[in-house]
Amino acid sequence: MEKTLVANVMTRYPVIANPNESLLSCAKTMVRKKVGSLLLIEKGKLVGFISQKDILWAMVKKPNADFSKIKAIDISPKKIITVKSDATIKEALGKMNKTKFDRLPVVSNGKLEGMITVRDILSFHPEIYPELEEFAKIREEQEKLKRTTLEREKALSEGICEECGEREMLYRVNGMLVCDSCKSSI
Repeated sequence: MEKTLVANVMTRYPVIANPNESLLSCAKTMVRKKVGSLLLIEKGKLVGFISQKDILWAMVKKPNADFSKIKAIDISPKKIITVKSDATIKEALGKMNKTKFDRLPVVSNGKLEGMITVRDILSFHPEIYPELEEFAKIREEQEKLKRTTLEREKALSEGICEECGEREMLYRVNGMLVCDSCKSSI
C-alpha cells in the first residue's frame, strides 16, 4: 500500500479560476462549489493558488478595499508547493506535514493534473496512515474548541439558571436562560 501513487487518489478536476478574476468572484465560487481553495490557471499552467485564508487575510489587511477590483493573482502566494502525480501518498503526506498545508496541487511539467488533499488520502485508505486519522481528530478538536469559544462569547450575562438554579453565565436556549451544563442536557 505504500506504493500507492498520488495519481490514484487525487481529485482530477479541482475547481479552478482565472488569475485575473476578482477576490469577490473567487469567494462566490468557493461558496457555490463548497471548496476551500481555487487553483489559478492560465493557458493550462498553474500560476497561483488562493484559499479562504488568503481572502480573509486580504479582508483584514485591506478592510475598506473593493474586493471586486482586487485580482486573485495579486494575493496568491508567490511560491506554490506542488507534488507530482507519480509521487507516493507517503511522499505527498510528508510534504503536507512539512509545509503544514492540507492540500497540494498535482503538477507535471508545469501542467495541472489535479489536487490531493488530506481528505482524499483518508477516504482512499484510512488504515494506511493512522497518523492522518490523528491529524483529522486534532483538527476536529480544534473546530470544537472554536465553536465552544464562540458559544461562550454568545453568553448573555451572569445570572440564575432557570433549569438548575445555579448562578453562572447564561445562554438563551428554547426561550429559557440556562447555564452551560444545563444547555448541553436540553
